[in-house]
Amino acid sequence: MNEDKQTIPQVRDRIDEIDDTILTLLRERLACAKTIGQLKSETNRAKWDPKRELEIYERLLKDNKGGFPERALRSIFHEIITTCRLSQKKTTVAYLGPEATFTHLAGVKYFGQSASYNALESIDEVFNDVEKERVEYGIVPVENSIEGAVFSTLDSFMKYSVKICGELQLAISHNLVCQSGNIEDIQTVASHAQPLAQCREWLRKHLPDIPTLPVFSTGGAAQMAANNPNIGAIASSLAIKTYNLQVVVKGIEDYQGNTTRFLVIGRQAPVKSGNDKTSLLLGIADRPGALNEVLTVLSAKNINLAKIESRPIKGKQWRYLFFLDMIGHIEDPVISEGCNIIKQICPYYEWLGSYPLGDNPELGLC
Repeated sequence: MNEDKQTIPQVRDRIDEIDDTILTLLRERLACAKTIGQLKSETNRAKWDPKRELEIYERLLKDNKGGFPERALRSIFHEIITTCRLSQKKTTVAYLGPEATFTHLAGVKYFGQSASYNALESIDEVFNDVEKERVEYGIVPVENSIEGAVFSTLDSFMKYSVKICGELQLAISHNLVCQSGNIEDIQTVASHAQPLAQCREWLRKHLPDIPTLPVFSTGGAAQMAANNPNIGAIASSLAIKTYNLQVVVKGIEDYQGNTTRFLVIGRQAPVKSGNDKTSLLLGIADRPGALNEVLTVLSAKNINLAKIESRPIKGKQWRYLFFLDMIGHIEDPVISEGCNIIKQICPYYEWLGSYPLGDNPELGLC
């Protein structure tokens, strides 16, 4: 029995052999992806096929049968799949900067490390760069489970001609960080207005005499903390590494389950994946019961309405546009029929896109 027992060096040698095999197979997979990219170019097909990617995840999870931790498995193959996809065509993604904002973190989780990321100063600029085709995609926050809609994103859909290409639900955990890691050194706490609001009670209880400073992004707050030893920032986990900051307290959000939904925007909506959401922007007729007519159409067609949000039309007092999210793809007959009826009864109608549904935020990827 003792003669058959493996030693640590023997097991490590076997691990090295396995790693070499994995590396060889990864190279082969990348070569296959590049070949597919060439074939798609010859037939003018889209490089991104969300349906195919969804099928890969489903097959792997089924074959895994719980043998490898599912969250890690999805994360590993997400990076492999996105890297192989990007080998067909380099993807440039705009986001609300600077580096290490939650939007940047969401972008990395959606597109992987291999994409090229452009940090911009506002959500409006992200939309503008996508519309002008300076970048292929943008990623923007649209709503938070605690603080509600991000109105600058909704307003930008009213200004720019873009399509929603995907969504990502990211579980948000706020960290209080500073240069030293000592709470006694903090004389001001800086962050974006939403994280400050989401940590209001914690700050009131633990730092009652310390003023807060709203800034345009969590990444900007982290930059300030990196340059000033007396500034603490509420920032993402990515900011800690990016700006070489120390954690004072982890997870200072007032409510557990804090989740932000992000949208991926581009010039063209992706092909049908089989598990999709459709978004519309509607102008409702100025008469009693107009909104109810739209809702009645959805109900009659048994269409699941996932979200409805109103925004005032600038320059037109007491007039509103409505954002609707419904489950299904515009190519699904029932969705297509319902949208055609809505188009006829609404003075303004815009299809914002049909795109794959985001996964569970606990998985950290879409």
